[in-house]
Amino acid sequence: MLRKFKIAIDGSEYLVEMEEIGGVPQPAAAPTMAATATLDPEPAAEPIVETAPAGADAITAPMPGTILKILVAPGSPVKENQPLMILEAMKMENEIVAGKAGTVSALHVKEGDVINPGEALITIN
Repeated sequence: MLRKFKIAIDGSEYLVEMEEIGGVPQPAAAPTMAATATLDPEPAAEPIVETAPAGADAITAPMPGTILKILVAPGSPVKENQPLMILEAMKMENEIVAGKAGTVSALHVKEGDVINPGEALITIN
């Protein structure tokens, strides 16, 4: 079973997926809130992007990675080979491009999501 964790190293936050190998499965502990001192004011809230369930015609992830940036919005017209989003994999930024011209009908991920190969990213009709 994969579990997701958010860790902070030198002030930078990272999303990590880990699979437990061997050992005796432990019951999940209740989350606890740790008090931390911050010197920086809270960052501005990011816009909320709603995701939709994927159909069979969705563009899928070619490799595991993290969605860094989404370049289109639902309802946006796109051209063939137009960049749709940036996927970071193994410290490299990869463009996910449109395989056909059309209109973005649904986004299935949001910025910061950690994805696996074959997961639905976006649907174009």
